This record gives sequence, structure tokens and C-alpha cells, in this order.
Amino acid sequence: MHEVMAKGILSAKNGMNLYRGCTHGCIYCDARSKCYQMNHAFEDIEVKVNAPELLEKALRSKRKKCMIGTGAMSDPYIHLEEKCNLTGKCLELIHDYDFGLAIQTKSSRILRDLEQLRKINNKTKCVVQMTVTTYDEETCKIVEPNVSTTKERFEVLEIMGDNGIPTVVWLDPILPFINDTEENLRGILDYCIKAKIKGVVCFSLGLTLREGNREYFYGKLDQSFPGVKEKYIKKYGNAYELPCDNNQYLMKVLRNECEKHGIMHHTGQVFSYMSKMEEKTRQISLLDLMGESFI
Repeated sequence: MHEVMAKGILSAKNGMNLYRGCTHGCIYCDARSKCYQMNHAFEDIEVKVNAPELLEKALRSKRKKCMIGTGAMSDPYIHLEEKCNLTGKCLELIHDYDFGLAIQTKSSRILRDLEQLRKINNKTKCVVQMTVTTYDEETCKIVEPNVSTTKERFEVLEIMGDNGIPTVVWLDPILPFINDTEENLRGILDYCIKAKIKGVVCFSLGLTLREGNREYFYGKLDQSFPGVKEKYIKKYGNAYELPCDNNQYLMKVLRNECEKHGIMHHTGQVFSYMSKMEEKTRQISLLDLMGESFI
């Protein structure tokens, strides 16, 4: 790891990344792509040590409350979070300044902050998002080696649901020739139904590869899935979008199951829900008004 003093923390759309790089080791990670111009090794995590101070300054200056997003490019609960606690500190600020939160992770470390997430959701709105790709636990450990397994992630989703916190699953990427099966999809959807998630984000079933990401992915295929790299090269060449052969059928399965169980699945609808601020009015009791109890 190496520490930096960032110049800013919130994007124009109110998203933030507290770290840059990752140690989860997912073989398909788009954040490795050269287009993001990372000037350090991907596993040498850049830690934005002044992120809480920058966030507090930004929240103070905002005239209108909104949802703050994190996790799109760098998971807020990578291993270093246990030491640095940047995410924990920022969640406290989001609660204190009455903002909402849309947070995305693959890690059960988020349970450390369950009470803070509850407080945010009770006051405004908190949406917890989990990326899920692989139902089979052994395949998951190969594809996403240093992070919570699929089963552990859905245990987190169930806990969030039990605490009244809405959840969304990102069902991507699905890897052609590896987990692009109906069995894999239905296994994930069964978990989603059981966990009573609010919505699913899935643009299509497949994968995207860019320079930097592609080379790393192909190297991992050679290690764990011999012969599969050659199938990718023959079928897709250097294409950016790599759709599964059965994408159309699998998407139909996804839509049908979601509609049957009341799970949002239209991408625009899910994004609209996650970006909508919902300030909740707290009921004031007689004891609140008096500031004392009758005991």
C-alpha cells in the first residue's frame, strides 16, 4: 500500500473511491484496464488518507441532500479497510450530514458497519449492492479467489434484509465457457429470491475485455481453465464486448424469474431507485419533546 493526499473525493455524480487498486484477485476485473491510467501496481493499493476530511468538506457545501455512491471502481471493503477504516469513517459522515448511501461490495466485511448502515437507512436511505457471478462455490474461489464466496455474500444480503436495508445484486460478468449456464443463473436467482433482494442489475450476460484487463484474464485462464483462452481468441478476437452464446435465452430466464418474484430488473428502474433520495420523517414522541422519561 501507499498513501496519497487526494485533491478531491466526490465525482460529478456523487460517487467516491477511497482506495485505488484491489487485492480481491478477481480474474476478470475491468479496473485493471490501461485506460484508467493507474501508475502503480494494481495490488499496491493507493490509500486516500484524507478522504474523510474531503468528504466532510464536500457534504457541508452541498445545498441539496443526495445519495452518495461508493464501490463502482474500488471495493470499499478490501483487506486494508480493516486497518485504515476509511469506509467506516465516511459512513459516519454520511449519516451525520443526513445524506443517503448506495454502497457496492463483494465482501462480508461490510457487516462490521451494519449498525451504521441501519442508522443511515433509518434516517435517509441505504442500498447495499453485491456483485455475484458464480453459484458454484469451488468455481467462485477460482474466479474471485480473495473475497467472500457467493454463499457468504448472500448471507450478507439476508442479514441486510432482516435489518430492513434494501439490497441489489449486480449479476455480472458472466464468463463464456465457464459459468454461462442456466444452472448457474438459476442458482444465483434462487439466492436472490431467498434473500428478498430489491433489484438486479444486468445489462446482458457476458464479459467485457480491454487492454490490460484482457492479458491478465487470459493468463488466469491458462492457469485454471486450460484451453479456454484459445476458445476466446477464436470466437471474440480483440472485441470489447463478449456476449454469451445463450445470452438471449438466459436474459429471458432472468426477466421471467424477477417478474415472478417482484424483483426489479429493468436497469434504468434500478438505477433510478438507487439514486433517489428518501429523507424520512422521524415521529416525535412526547418523551422526545420533554427530553426526559417518566421513570
